[in-house]
Amino acid sequence: MIYLTSRVALIGAVVALISACGGGSSAPSAATAAIPPVQTGSVAMIVSDASAEDWATIGVKVLSIALVPQTGGSNVTVYTAPVVAPVINLAQLDQLGELLGNSIVPAGSYTGAIVSIGGNSGDVQLIVAANPEAGFAAAAGSTIPANQIQIQHTQGTTPNLTVPVSINFDSPLVVSATQNNQLDVEFDLGHPAFIMGHTPPGSATLWAVNFSGPVHRHLLRDISRLVLRHMYGVVGSIATDNTSITINKEFPTVPVVNPETAVASTQTLQILADASNGTLFYDLDAKKNSVIKDFSSFASLVGKNVRVATRYQQNGTLVATRIWLSSQFYNVWLSPEGHVLHTDPIHSIITVANESGQAVALTVDSNTQFYFRQPQNSLADATPIGTGPSFLTNHSLVRGFKVHTSVVDPLATPLVAQSIDIETATYAGGILATNTTGFTYSANFANVADNYVYTLNYINSTTANGTDGTGSPILGYKWWNFAYPTLLMNGSNSISAFISATAGSVNFGGTVGALTARGVSNVIWNDPANLNGWSVNATALTPSTLPLGLVATGLNNNAFTMTIAGGTSAASILVSSTVGAATLVFQVDRNNGVVTTSPVDITTSTGLSILANGLAIGAPVKIYGIPQADATLKSYVLIYFTGDLPTQ
Repeated sequence: MIYLTSRVALIGAVVALISACGGGSSAPSAATAAIPPVQTGSVAMIVSDASAEDWATIGVKVLSIALVPQTGGSNVTVYTAPVVAPVINLAQLDQLGELLGNSIVPAGSYTGAIVSIGGNSGDVQLIVAANPEAGFAAAAGSTIPANQIQIQHTQGTTPNLTVPVSINFDSPLVVSATQNNQLDVEFDLGHPAFIMGHTPPGSATLWAVNFSGPVHRHLLRDISRLVLRHMYGVVGSIATDNTSITINKEFPTVPVVNPETAVASTQTLQILADASNGTLFYDLDAKKNSVIKDFSSFASLVGKNVRVATRYQQNGTLVATRIWLSSQFYNVWLSPEGHVLHTDPIHSIITVANESGQAVALTVDSNTQFYFRQPQNSLADATPIGTGPSFLTNHSLVRGFKVHTSVVDPLATPLVAQSIDIETATYAGGILATNTTGFTYSANFANVADNYVYTLNYINSTTANGTDGTGSPILGYKWWNFAYPTLLMNGSNSISAFISATAGSVNFGGTVGALTARGVSNVIWNDPANLNGWSVNATALTPSTLPLGLVATGLNNNAFTMTIAGGTSAASILVSSTVGAATLVFQVDRNNGVVTTSPVDITTSTGLSILANGLAIGAPVKIYGIPQADATLKSYVLIYFTGDLPTQ
């Protein structure tokens, strides 16, 4: 349920500079001279997503992506998966981009995209995180059997089932041969309607996976700020001027096998060395490290496996920040990647969840270097922000940070971290003590050792912080309501508005007590507001997730009351039927072992009537909402159930 820049999930298109197609050297005839050459752009397809703390793997097969021309006519395919489609683990793409490859498309305007996803049994893979939230309906680290995963809205017949996902753009994507263009389409893994577990009394949990709704476009105005996931490949060639290498892109096998292998793709990518700041180069076979500014001394690279941390330049080229090299794919892959589960500053240990749902413990020694990915600043991107165990003190690294680590020796026990790439740094939880200089997060987890209380300063009012919906630059802190991401609050009144927005609470009494405002914040390192530390640059107010509750009084004037286990009183839930700001309502039906999710449009009288019937007294209901100043809860997502009902 977290949307921060990415994270969240995106399929992005990044258009690089390319010359227009032209003819041969002979003079054109009179007939052909009147036909202008077709202008094209090179589109690099990127997949990314939002965070999902309960899952170590959410594996999907993206089969194809096509753009919808504004002028009509046939859709333009910009990505087609290889014959053996790789499984992309969306859970590893927390605010990151997975670069799929490049495609040449006609210049012009596009108003939408069609994403085709594999819909057969086994095409979606789910592995539970090593430490999910309390009460999660599956065991930590377990793999959900394929027969308990039900993919919604499939088309075709087995073994060729697909899920076509249509995405309408708020504004057209304009592909030009003379400038950079970007497209981000986000798969929001935290969206309540994306993966829903349904557990009736005495029956196994069935997991309904719904791609319709959690997929949308997110406008990326500055490609140089896009943090890319480490990419894998085999070096195919070195440029004659030694400034770049070309790799044949590969994907790790999902679910992971031992030893881990690669899935080849048909895509090639050109990657430059950092000629100004140098690229950190790790030869894992020779166990040697160096800094390189070109590839003139590395003819032996061809045919070797690499893992590369890259950043985009404004002109659309890829530059390597760090490169890991080995003759074996297993060696470059064997580097725990995932969300931080626990930090133990007393024993200098961090625990990282890998994509197999396992907790991997890493020792931090005096040589361990911490990096914070800042692709928009090439020097900062390549400079450690901390070294050694002292970085673990004072909650500078907490549960929920997304990292990709490298180890000194993958065969050693214990594993010692060589470097820790902090790819996304987020603090989250209940928001307390908001004032004009900052606020405090109170984060609570199933494992109380992971809890933290951490105070953040807002970034300096003169710090550049992206752009608004019109493309105008933003200075200073910004925030938005998760339910309305386009209503961005920034400028001189943003902090006072944030203080007001976080003042509400709703009280269920009993052991539940009062629910206060919650949020997730992106932080940046070394802002003038907090030199050599974290400062908050952006916050999304996130819905409070209520346990499964029961309707106490039915829907009346767009409000009803509900009780939840552990509470002693009913609370009032507000429902919006306003077009453009309506509560997202889903009916979940389970009959004869089949779960079906259906959206209900309550902006219509028919939809509102259907919801009123579904909210009968005593009916189970699931709510995600924002506490209001009047002690009510404004619902963002409402899920009610029919057929076999889930247990509370």
